[in-house]
Amino acid sequence: MLDKIGIAKRIAQELNDGWYVNLGIGIPTLVANYVPKGLNVEFQSENGILGMGAFPYEGEEDADYINAGKQTVTILPGGSIFDSATSFAMIRGQHIQMTVLGAMEVAENGDIANWKIPGKMVKGMGGAMDLVASADNIIVAMMHTNKRGKSKLLKRCSLPLTGVACVRRIVTNMAVLDIKDGAFVLVERAPGVSVEEIQNATEGKLVVEGEVPEMKL
Repeated sequence: MLDKIGIAKRIAQELNDGWYVNLGIGIPTLVANYVPKGLNVEFQSENGILGMGAFPYEGEEDADYINAGKQTVTILPGGSIFDSATSFAMIRGQHIQMTVLGAMEVAENGDIANWKIPGKMVKGMGGAMDLVASADNIIVAMMHTNKRGKSKLLKRCSLPLTGVACVRRIVTNMAVLDIKDGAFVLVERAPGVSVEEIQNATEGKLVVEGEVPEMKL
C-alpha cells in the first residue's frame, strides 16, 4: 500500500505542462514536492498565492509564506501574492486546470464530503465548495478506509456534501479509480495490493475491466 507521500507522487503524474493547479489541505499539499522534471506547473493556494513551490527546508521557513493549511511554503521566482477575492476570482472564473482535494467520503456517483463531521467544531467550509463547483478536473487524495477499517468509497455519502457528482479521479493508498456511469472504475492498484483487497475495501459499486496494472511511481 501507499503512504501519503506515495499518494502525492502518483497524483503528480497527472500534472500537465503549463497547468494552473490548486492544492487543498492535507495530502494534496505534498504534490508540490514531486513535480516531474521538465514540467512547468503553477500551483495556486486559495489564501492568495500563485507560483507556490515545495515545502522549505528546516531553518529556511518564512512565516509570511503559508498555504491554505497554514503550513510554511516557498514561492518560486515570478510567483505572486494577492488577496482572497482575487484568488477566488481565479477559481470561480475557471482559470484553474486541476484541483486536488482531500476527502472524508466519496460516493460512486462522484459526490464528495470533505468539510464537516456533525457534532465536531470546524472553522468553516473553506474554499472547497467553490473549487468543486468551478473545476472540471477534480482529483481526490485520500485513504481508502477510515481508522476503523470502514470504506470511504461509498454508495452514498453519509456526511454533509461539499459537491455533487463532481469528482473525476481518486487516488488512495490502495488504488487509482475513476468515476464513470455511477461507479468506481479501477484503473490501477498500489504495489502489493490485489484486486480482491480493493474490492473488499470498497463499499460502492466497483467495476474491474480486464487486467488491472500496478502503479509505477
